[in-house]
Amino acid sequence: MTSMRRRLLILVAAVLVLAGVATGVVLHAAARADRANRPQAGGPAVGAGKLTLDQTKRLAFVNGAAGPHRTAVAAVPSDDPKAKRVASDLKCVRFYAAAGTGVCLQSTTGVLKQSNRALLLDANLHTRRTFALAGTPSRARVSPSGRLAAWTVFVAGESYASAFFSTRTSILDTRTMKLVPSLESFSIVKDGKPYKAADVNFWGVTFARDDDTFYATLNTANKTYLVRGSLAQRKVTTLIENVECPSLSPDETRVAFKKRILSRTDLWHEYVLDLKTLKETALAERHSVDDQATWLDNHTVAYALPTQGKVGTSDLWSVPADGTGTPRLLIPGASSPAPL
Repeated sequence: MTSMRRRLLILVAAVLVLAGVATGVVLHAAARADRANRPQAGGPAVGAGKLTLDQTKRLAFVNGAAGPHRTAVAAVPSDDPKAKRVASDLKCVRFYAAAGTGVCLQSTTGVLKQSNRALLLDANLHTRRTFALAGTPSRARVSPSGRLAAWTVFVAGESYASAFFSTRTSILDTRTMKLVPSLESFSIVKDGKPYKAADVNFWGVTFARDDDTFYATLNTANKTYLVRGSLAQRKVTTLIENVECPSLSPDETRVAFKKRILSRTDLWHEYVLDLKTLKETALAERHSVDDQATWLDNHTVAYALPTQGKVGTSDLWSVPADGTGTPRLLIPGASSPAPL
């Protein structure tokens, strides 16, 4: 046997081994997903039905309860979150909606690579446009008018707790379909001076009603900042340090955010910032919240926490936005809340 033929056989064998390992991983994940898609006794009532984004007094979310509707966009009455869930056919990793416009981030694991995309949705959850994503879905938001949509993906690493990660945040004008592929193209004013750095990352956009102003997280030099941005000026300005995943209140006077409570750890507490005085108020939730909170109204915020004793599942909780009260379980087995 010639040395070239021997090397070829070794190469073919290595490829087959790698393919077998990859196939095994995918099959294992598929088996795990199949188990999760089977209904479990004692779980919440979930049924297929018609769900539209122009319904009022409804709370939409990604259903995480085990069963055939797992990961489907579902909804319950805002005043009765324990009611039977109406589930759509649409399945998402992340979801948000406002004013009849929705964004669904999807991720599909293949043998060789992961496929990620963003779906722009109309009020009937029909796809208006599809956008390929450069990484794993992380955050999604829609402006109060429905005109703007934003999403953040991880292009390296798996979470904000990872030692090495990079994010890419995009903003879409849903009327013109003009896309800002990355906020990293915007100019930065930091501490009153122009700022440039190779390590700049953005995530967690939240929009004001004027369809120009937005808030987001800026990360650079191992620090995070709340920034106020302008789409028209293509510029962001830093406001305060140690702010992640901001969420603007309906009255636009406050921002809910997660604050890292120990440097270089993945421990965050939820706070509310008064935008006029920059005073921070710690909320009553004492668990670490790794989520972009959602305002249910001007007095209450909702967020996801991992389900105790279950891997890969989260529950929605709510807490008063003024620092009083106690956290309340809002919807078990759910994530990505969006008040309609």
